[in-house]
Amino acid sequence: MIARRDFLQAALAASAIWGASGMGDWARLAARQALSQDRLLEFDSFGNVTLIHVTDIHGQLVPVWFREPEVNIGVGAAEGQPPHVTGADFLKLYGIAPGTPEAYALSYVDFVSLARSYGRMGGLDRVATVIKAIRADRPEALLLDGGDTWHGSYTCLRSDAQDMVNAMNLLKPDAMTSHWEFTLGLDRVNEIVEGLDFAFLGANIFDAEWDEPAYEPYRIFERGGAKIAVIGQAFPYLPIANPNWMFPGLSFGVREERMAEMVREVRGKGADLVVVLSHNGFDVDRKMAGSVPGIDVILTGHTHDALPEPVMVGQTLLIASGSNGKFVTRLDLDVREGRMMGFRHKLIPVFSDAIAPDPEMAALIERERAPYRDEMAEVLGTTDGLLYRRGNFNGTWDDLICNALIEEREADIALSPGFRWGPSLLPGEPITREDLYNATAMTYPNAYRSEMTGEMLHTILEDVADNLFNPDPYYQQGGDMVRVGGMGYRIDVTRPQGSRITGMTLLKTGEPIDPARSYVVSGWASVNEGTEGPPIWQVVEDYVKRQGTVRVDPNKSVVVSGA
Repeated sequence: MIARRDFLQAALAASAIWGASGMGDWARLAARQALSQDRLLEFDSFGNVTLIHVTDIHGQLVPVWFREPEVNIGVGAAEGQPPHVTGADFLKLYGIAPGTPEAYALSYVDFVSLARSYGRMGGLDRVATVIKAIRADRPEALLLDGGDTWHGSYTCLRSDAQDMVNAMNLLKPDAMTSHWEFTLGLDRVNEIVEGLDFAFLGANIFDAEWDEPAYEPYRIFERGGAKIAVIGQAFPYLPIANPNWMFPGLSFGVREERMAEMVREVRGKGADLVVVLSHNGFDVDRKMAGSVPGIDVILTGHTHDALPEPVMVGQTLLIASGSNGKFVTRLDLDVREGRMMGFRHKLIPVFSDAIAPDPEMAALIERERAPYRDEMAEVLGTTDGLLYRRGNFNGTWDDLICNALIEEREADIALSPGFRWGPSLLPGEPITREDLYNATAMTYPNAYRSEMTGEMLHTILEDVADNLFNPDPYYQQGGDMVRVGGMGYRIDVTRPQGSRITGMTLLKTGEPIDPARSYVVSGWASVNEGTEGPPIWQVVEDYVKRQGTVRVDPNKSVVVSGA
């Protein structure tokens, strides 16, 4: 009899040829150059269990442009492994032809011209259409939301996330986990959770005083004649990456032993399939998959990766479903005799011009946006080039923000956090207030102005670099690298903490940064309570309005080695 591991490995190998993972469908789609709803949703049903996964929507109700990263560096065991493969190398790895719809959806290569050919992606009304189609085929499908849902847009900020809560209630997920949700403040989170019709899961969230679970750790569903345990894993580093004063009394952490305990507990309750609904980030989930036995599927989130095939770690499938509503994952599973015997997977690209809006969701979106439409639509200026954020180092949206901080706050140096959220804008497009908020909308937006020594700046860069490039994924505790304006530096990602950053230079003079000298620094999104200064969106709006047409020069001030 074929061993389970060999069977699953054979299924994964076959998927790349015959489309069990979606690759065959992608290839046929590319050959025909046909973007039709029927083609995008085409799927040969398999097994008895279906999982639908969305994650990292970041408040985006309507279709967007979103450029995938050009730079996504893996270190340690993850070096050169998906998702740390980009551009032409990514297309080659998955057998995707340049210039095709899937090349546009999944890579940055020729992004601007392909965007103009294939249109925007996402929109919750289109996502709703995809989900309803899957449910029509598989009525017992589980819809699971990986978090970073109640955050990231003008309407989400102004409505205290009620717009996204209403939209997700209409989608009717079965469970979700969380990260940025907690920056609404603990009281607001608990108010929302109490009114949800579905599970808010976080096995790793504890009451810090009593060391007791603060939220439901898992939920067991009976679907397709099988018991499916869904264990929630919230972002483990919330108190480090985000202001802990916003969610007092809670502790997080990877809590690997806790996860192992939960897996044993649900297996003891008869679970045939164990699914981790995670916001750890891909590399953390990859390590967890290799360390915690008994997990069948990890639906990963946080790092915004979109992979057209699962990654297998031992006997665990890692599924990455992208961000901003660009993709919906469908995963069909054959669950028998208390275990997963096989799978079929498809990462469904949500091309907004090809997928019809769901009328019910479209009406809700219209209602949610109507009170803010005039303010959001105001044109602040025009962008001369592509504005994007995603990548390990500076994106042009970040460079624009840094330029505004330096000029508007009269600073020598600007620091902008390495956020992954925020859609793109094409060259020549107007910059509306909504576009600006898509890159800045958050609950601690104050743009500070202070003095920092060169030594302090070096320490900050080293700390953030270690959060990103520590070879142990469990120490990768933040987003991408802090974005810097007005200063250049070199970074060797292979070096240990404290020795990665060299060559720090003040760009306006060309002089080396003096460790003992103080520099005027402006930044935003400080995790410190009581930070003073205007909101970042006001700083950037003032700058863009004065500029009229915004031009962001290519940023060559960061030199990366070791990657």
